[in-house]
Amino acid sequence: MQGSPDSAETVDPAPPGPDGSGRRDPEALPAPAEDAGFRILYVCTGNICRSPLAERLTRAALGPCPALQVVSAGTHAEPGRQMAERAQRVLVRLGGDPSGFAAQPLTSELVAAADLVLTATAEHRAGSVAKHLPAAARAFTIAEFGALTRAVPAAAVTCHEDPVRRARALLTEVRALRGLVHVDQPDIPDPYGGSRLAYRAAGRRIATSLAVPLRLLTR
Repeated sequence: MQGSPDSAETVDPAPPGPDGSGRRDPEALPAPAEDAGFRILYVCTGNICRSPLAERLTRAALGPCPALQVVSAGTHAEPGRQMAERAQRVLVRLGGDPSGFAAQPLTSELVAAADLVLTATAEHRAGSVAKHLPAAARAFTIAEFGALTRAVPAAAVTCHEDPVRRARALLTEVRALRGLVHVDQPDIPDPYGGSRLAYRAAGRRIATSLAVPLRLLTR
């Protein structure tokens, strides 16, 4: 289940906003429909280590927020498998809850339904986009998204009270920065079959990468 390291992918940034800055005016974002939500999909290989760690850490940070839906899947997942035991231990140490988790394979329907696709590696990103090409504009590696978010002006996101508008504003800002911010290590290595230290390192990378995005969505 070891993911092969890939270099960071470069996608043309979003078109310039009205001020020519490359960012859209947050107030110009279209208002979501009353029943609309925002779906985050995490992807790794087996859906038993990295992506469930990210999913459950995100759920723990967001709390009870039906408007923001978080799921995960694996490019080679065996349906119904529990998280790897060492991944569960790392998750609990980081404040997440592994109970009730069951792995699921990545499908084109899952990718098409996601507003944001975050993957463990660039290889997983490519595999996700291959299942639904329009997802290319909203698919990032977890580490890439975290690095780009650190360059986003917080006020551009936190000015919105509605969690869906806030999530959409964050995605718009991050897309505008794509290709403009260097991402040193876009991939998170697969700890499967490795030592406790390997699992802890993966957990720390995921938690660190998601810290700023989750803070902007919840502060």
